[in-house]
Amino acid sequence: MLAADFQETSDNMVEGSVTIQLPVAEQARLNRKLADTYHRYNIDAVETENRNKYPRRFNVKVGKIGLAKLLFKEFFKYFGHWDVVFSRPCTYGVFSGPVGGFAPRPDLCVGCLRCEVQHPEFVTVTHNKELAELGDSYLTSKHIATIDEESRKGSVPVRGQGYRGRFGGPGFDQMFTDMSEIVRPSRDGIHGRELIGTSVDLGSKPMRLKFGADGGLLEAPKMMTIQVPFFYSPPPDSVATGIVPEILAEAADKVDTLLFLPENTVTNQGLAGPHVVPIIAPGQIGNIESHAKGTRMVEMSSWNLTAWNQVKEHPLLVSIQLPLAGDWMSTLMEMVDNGVSIIHLITDHHGVADDGRFVMDLYQEAHFALVDKGCRDEVTLIGTGGIAGADHLPKAIITGMDAVGLDYPLLIAMQARLTGDTKTRGAAAVKLPSNLDKGWGVQRIINLSCSWRDQLLEILGAMGIREVRRLRGETGRAMWCGHLEAEAFGDIEGFPGGEH
Repeated sequence: MLAADFQETSDNMVEGSVTIQLPVAEQARLNRKLADTYHRYNIDAVETENRNKYPRRFNVKVGKIGLAKLLFKEFFKYFGHWDVVFSRPCTYGVFSGPVGGFAPRPDLCVGCLRCEVQHPEFVTVTHNKELAELGDSYLTSKHIATIDEESRKGSVPVRGQGYRGRFGGPGFDQMFTDMSEIVRPSRDGIHGRELIGTSVDLGSKPMRLKFGADGGLLEAPKMMTIQVPFFYSPPPDSVATGIVPEILAEAADKVDTLLFLPENTVTNQGLAGPHVVPIIAPGQIGNIESHAKGTRMVEMSSWNLTAWNQVKEHPLLVSIQLPLAGDWMSTLMEMVDNGVSIIHLITDHHGVADDGRFVMDLYQEAHFALVDKGCRDEVTLIGTGGIAGADHLPKAIITGMDAVGLDYPLLIAMQARLTGDTKTRGAAAVKLPSNLDKGWGVQRIINLSCSWRDQLLEILGAMGIREVRRLRGETGRAMWCGHLEAEAFGDIEGFPGGEH
């Protein structure tokens, strides 16, 4: 064999104390084999039709006498021009049924109002009250309609009418994300031409590397990785057992994320596995050993120092719930001082703490408190509450979360109807489709996860960010409507807080 065939390569094969240089051709073959085994993370969306008919957006009422008069007039005016006489004026087919406008098809109406503008004397288009009654003041019917479409198609919803939401407002609408492609290179992750990472780490990373006398690492990271920066929160009590947890568990497995469930549900329904996180009360923390097989992480339902000391050295990761109520910041600092590595911040469904503040402010407060303490990478912050749309996901991460929990959107994906108080967690009545089955429900959850991940990729690409972990706490990539208004109008008399 020629000496040229033994050129130096980047990889060696080591056998005992002898280092063997591979020929260039052989190294290339091994590299190709390794490349062929690489699997790029992807969520497989499959269009899954609704089981129950979704309420239409508009009702169309046509006065039959007025329409008959119009047709009679047009018959004589355009006699012989039958293409005009028998034309159907609605582009979307509302009047294209067998008898035209005498039996309109309002399911096809998009609200362009052409018919009402041209014939206001006998055509009326109104909003469907049945649709408006879905949801509440926070999780609105528009959110529900969007989630329904995302769960059906598994794609980014595009309606071709531009942005129709609010420019500013309460909650997450306060924030504008900065996606200027002019001043920074764009990334292309959604179409597959460039990789943008959406995986996040849960657990603790040491702030510095420490090595022993033998060169070994003294303190290794204790963490796990999920492929998306969101997880599935426990369903409400009314559907906390039965088919819903089974659907969520299988979907979490396929998406490669986590599902949090009460330990009784996990045990009674046999759902234990690497993608299920049992929630254990501090007094029952000794049960952690019964979940060791396959389980990677458990969660304590509240902070208790004695219970924490029992499990802080356990091989399993342990997260602890922290409701954002009372003096929660002092509790947070106590947990950090005692070595808690995963802290789960929880508010009500509307994302409001007991003092009336919204989660975006609270998330920032927690994040920057850990930054000031110099231990941010040693702690993972996850949050549940207030996530009602795909745009809320990156906004929560910008304010400091590593990952967030999805609750009611998962039920809406399965076409559940929510009635009652949706603000208080678990108080809303949940009515599931009567023909709900496991395979259909799993695919709907997968589709929703795919759509939300793709929309996250769009934002990361427009920001020029290669992985979602770099978005955490990156408030420089966002603007607050209130701050912009105060800066622009603060000196104007009559503006709140302005000159008087």
